[in-house]
Amino acid sequence: MSEIGRIDSVWRYPVKSMRGESLPHAFLGFAGLYGDRIYAVKNAKADPGFPYHTGREQEEMILYQPGFVNSDAAAEPSNRQAAEAIAPGVKPLYADRASLSVEVTTPDGETFPIADPAFIAHLKERLGKDGEDLSVQYSETAFTDCRPISLFSMQTVAQLAEEIEDPLDHRQFRANLYADLSGAPFSEIDLVGKKLKLGDKAVIAILEQDPRCKMITLDPETGEERPEILRHLTRTQGRFAGLYAAVLVEGTVKQGDAIKVLS
Repeated sequence: MSEIGRIDSVWRYPVKSMRGESLPHAFLGFAGLYGDRIYAVKNAKADPGFPYHTGREQEEMILYQPGFVNSDAAAEPSNRQAAEAIAPGVKPLYADRASLSVEVTTPDGETFPIADPAFIAHLKERLGKDGEDLSVQYSETAFTDCRPISLFSMQTVAQLAEEIEDPLDHRQFRANLYADLSGAPFSEIDLVGKKLKLGDKAVIAILEQDPRCKMITLDPETGEERPEILRHLTRTQGRFAGLYAAVLVEGTVKQGDAIKVLS
């Protein structure tokens, strides 16, 4: 196995399209990173192929900060150690919905339980969506757009910022895993089709490049859109940046873990 870098940071997004949280460690399961995007705001009037209300429709969505009420239950499966043991056959036990309840702090400082109808009422009023049919959805598996896990190189973030001659915040790319890689910017493209070992146990398969959308243009602090970012990426990289992956071997990953190529 050859080491190609280290995990720079681990990120989870409890509610799809809202702010994420940086974690010292997280459990990678077959369904994705534990607790990632298990809530979403659904719009009954949207396209059935993508029925979610996100920052693509209302940029301010990314300024809402969700947080788990029970931080212990949200940290990892209750039997993580047994599930990560060498002997196979132990399924990780995820907490139920009640234990994974979330509160959301709005940009103006109000906090609502995500299941409270007042939260949706506030969201519709603040975002000017009174005529929309919005509701909160929950799933034990992540409401990701395509694949369970996303990975992004810090070298690529720096290169893009240099090319557009404007600072970039890595959070704009909304990855689960940010990697400090030994290769050149965009060299992660060469990892498509390969298996990576992360830390002591977890193994992921790199499936494909990530086709980007408007979300990467939104400033994570202000919600302001900078469309030139996506235009540049479309012109220079065919709109692709970052990687999608699936989990082959479940396990915990943490900041500083080695990233090794298995095959």
